[in-house]
Amino acid sequence: MGTSNKIFNICKLFRSLSVSSTSKIIPIDPSAMFARPISTSSPRRDLMEFFDDKKNWGEHEVKCGRSWKVEEMRLKSNTDLHKLWYVLLKERNMLLTMEQEAAEQIKLFPNPERLDKVEESMENLETVVRERNKAYHELETGETGERPGKLETNPLGLKSYRKLREYFLPKHMNKHWLENAKTLENYTEVNQFLLKYREKIYLAKRRERVRNFNHVIGLLNRFPNMDMEALKEKYPDVDIEKAKRSRKYGGHFAPK
Repeated sequence: MGTSNKIFNICKLFRSLSVSSTSKIIPIDPSAMFARPISTSSPRRDLMEFFDDKKNWGEHEVKCGRSWKVEEMRLKSNTDLHKLWYVLLKERNMLLTMEQEAAEQIKLFPNPERLDKVEESMENLETVVRERNKAYHELETGETGERPGKLETNPLGLKSYRKLREYFLPKHMNKHWLENAKTLENYTEVNQFLLKYREKIYLAKRRERVRNFNHVIGLLNRFPNMDMEALKEKYPDVDIEKAKRSRKYGGHFAPK
């Protein structure tokens, strides 16, 4: 409201002035009087913002740096993080455009890991911002400020974490939800699915334990003087003494 009143007063002042026919007044955009630059990169103001530099067109390899680390972003101020977010957003939009253009022309998109690095940097930036927001809310209100959530069992019997949100109707008034909420709860197919799903998880864990056990035996055979504490830290689920009592321990790798 303050800015609108200022602009109105300026326009009213110009209309009230008596100007002769020989004098000239240069029109002034009132909005320009209150504008300030907010761009963090050189603006091009055209569609070329969505394309890579022309010197990289047709190249098979484009040099790029690594992604931003969380430790580096923790040293930045909120203003710098705000600017960095828009720089990363513009870079991601550009890379997505170039990737789509390469796919349409059936050409190889150079260095596709650039997109992964940008997305990783954006995820790290969101992590730092969330940390600061949580710290601020805990200091001011004693709560994290995060949207609450809880573990729920879906119709297939699997547990998943879901963030809570507001609905127009509560559960006891939502007839559609009440009709479909317990559709698959007592089905025999759901119990069979859970049985096979748990069996699959158990077999995968058992294969991993056997694979780690045999790998540890191979390491002991090739490097008998290795640090056992480091080995236990690397493979905490493997019994080192049991591995040494195994028939596979020794063999032609054992020192004479």
